[in-house]
Amino acid sequence: MKIGFIGLGNMAGAIIGGMLQKKMAVPEDIIGSDKSAAAGERMQSAHGILLREKNTDVAREADIMVLAVKPQFMAEVIAQIRDAVRAETLIISIAAGKTIGWIETEFGRPIKLVRCMPNTPALVGEGCTGVCVNENVSEKEKENSLELMRSFGKASLVPEYLIDVVGAVSGSSPAYVFMFIEAMADAGVAAGMPRAQAYEFAAQAVYGSAKLVLESGKHPAELKDMVCSPGGTTIQGVRILEEKGMRGAVMDALAACVEKSKNM
Repeated sequence: MKIGFIGLGNMAGAIIGGMLQKKMAVPEDIIGSDKSAAAGERMQSAHGILLREKNTDVAREADIMVLAVKPQFMAEVIAQIRDAVRAETLIISIAAGKTIGWIETEFGRPIKLVRCMPNTPALVGEGCTGVCVNENVSEKEKENSLELMRSFGKASLVPEYLIDVVGAVSGSSPAYVFMFIEAMADAGVAAGMPRAQAYEFAAQAVYGSAKLVLESGKHPAELKDMVCSPGGTTIQGVRILEEKGMRGAVMDALAACVEKSKNM
């Protein structure tokens, strides 16, 4: 089975790396193309995949084809490949804002389509991906798609009306987490901690806290309360964050992401 990638950027690299690590494919099974020769060469050097000169070459050969291009380039790419894609090919799109209906219209004929919303922690095998499919995708193809996405983290089926929410809650939010880590590290540096050590302590605190939420089954508020000893230091920090409107700011940021995704 040939798995093709049109677009060989970071997210394509995360998917390819996950598949190879989980032995879902071997490098010779994977073909790819990218308008940037340098991007293709990097992917070939990193994973040993086979490169193709044209997007249409990938479209003709692939049994599963991943459209890993930015949303603004989707129409152009689909126009190039729509006549080359075989009827039995399973198409996977990771483009934000491009709905199943929009993609079907651009192809202009029945296709088997999976729409996914992965996130950048996939680069280290800790991704979280929302998946929805059109009516032409069989149960087996749906399960195969989920298995592929789970090769680099967690993946769950969601109705398409929630895919923009997935993009906000897990797709965009790593940027805000990175800002939070950076801010905590800056505070550590201001208090005298070496910067490299401050980043390590802050990042590990976030990583461990997230793991505790996932593995303990406890509500985040309960876990927060466990840290806040009466009269202690942590509750004073919580008070300041509440005064500064942390919760509202986070909710507003994600709401803005959802709205932008719906209008792309």
